[in-house]
Amino acid sequence: MKKYATFAFISFTILSLLSWGYKGHRAIALIAQNHLTPKAKTAIADLLNGESIEDASTWADELRSDPTYRNTSSWHFLNLPSGLTYKAFTTNIESQKGDNLYVALNRSIHVLSHDTNPIETRREALKFIIHLVGDAHQPMHVAGAADKGGNTVQVRFDNKGTNLHTLWDSRLIDHEGLSDVEMSIDYDKATTEQIKQWQSDIIMKWLWESYQASSKIYATTSTGDKLGDDYYKTNIRIIQGRVQKAGIRLAGLLNELLKDYKPTTVSNPYPPNVVSADGTYAETAGIKHIKTKDVGRFIGSDVIVVDTVYSVKDMGSFVLVNLGAEYPNQIATVVLRGDARTYMNSIQGKPVSFIGRVVEYKGKPQIEVRSLNAMYFPGLRD
Repeated sequence: MKKYATFAFISFTILSLLSWGYKGHRAIALIAQNHLTPKAKTAIADLLNGESIEDASTWADELRSDPTYRNTSSWHFLNLPSGLTYKAFTTNIESQKGDNLYVALNRSIHVLSHDTNPIETRREALKFIIHLVGDAHQPMHVAGAADKGGNTVQVRFDNKGTNLHTLWDSRLIDHEGLSDVEMSIDYDKATTEQIKQWQSDIIMKWLWESYQASSKIYATTSTGDKLGDDYYKTNIRIIQGRVQKAGIRLAGLLNELLKDYKPTTVSNPYPPNVVSADGTYAETAGIKHIKTKDVGRFIGSDVIVVDTVYSVKDMGSFVLVNLGAEYPNQIATVVLRGDARTYMNSIQGKPVSFIGRVVEYKGKPQIEVRSLNAMYFPGLRD
């Protein structure tokens, strides 16, 4: 037991020292989720096989202790000399030999964009993209080689010893005191014009912004500095901006890469849906495929609804699942009976397909689901 506890502690310590930390990467993924198209959401759910985008966001750091992936350690950063112009910066990156953040991100994009690649290979590429877009926006991941991206610059923050890299990965974020969900809400404030501009920027621009930020950090922070609330107040805005841009740009990239995605899920026994003439629903094997907001129009009918589960409550003999919003503001409720209750602990916050009969209960529509065969996770084919 002691050996496993030690391994868990070492793994946690390694993870805590890496890019953006746990909360930062998850916040980026959650912001991206807010800006994904329905097509991209369906593709991501299919590719990740039910794993959430925020859970996938830290995978590339977690596997770095796995010998199989030891070669990926250089994928998370770029080492550069100081004082470069944009032209010299671009030339330096494009002339670097071996793997680095720029090479790994572009290679992962290439792998994901080709639907002839095996599903496992594309899934791995997607996970790297989710993570590496975050790394590209962390200033100390596009920084100096001599100090290993600030890892050897020892400082004190809040009266505790740390290094410049860790300070920007997680310590400033931890000082703010927000959870990853709260960060994704508070940081995601971009205007329509900003979103359009940021998503049109090329990857080299993302990296250049991080390099400019790290250059300012080096200019204002030195080994032995004692840093406190003033430093936090000055620099937390930079972190907020970089996390926000990373999430929005990640969404834009995935929306583009997955716009023509062909689902690979093979567990769905039904043929492809046929869209109705007015576009309000599709039909699969004689069962209407409808939107959650339209459930009330189909009382007494068998339907298919694909939506994210907002909340789940075990009532004993059955389980209530809220769609569209959390209780009491849900748009529709799914009632799981019989063996359908088996999945109740694994569907919170996930996209799920339900097939069942719409009934009315106290003036609100409910979808009665009685069998596991009437649930598909992460979702039906489009």
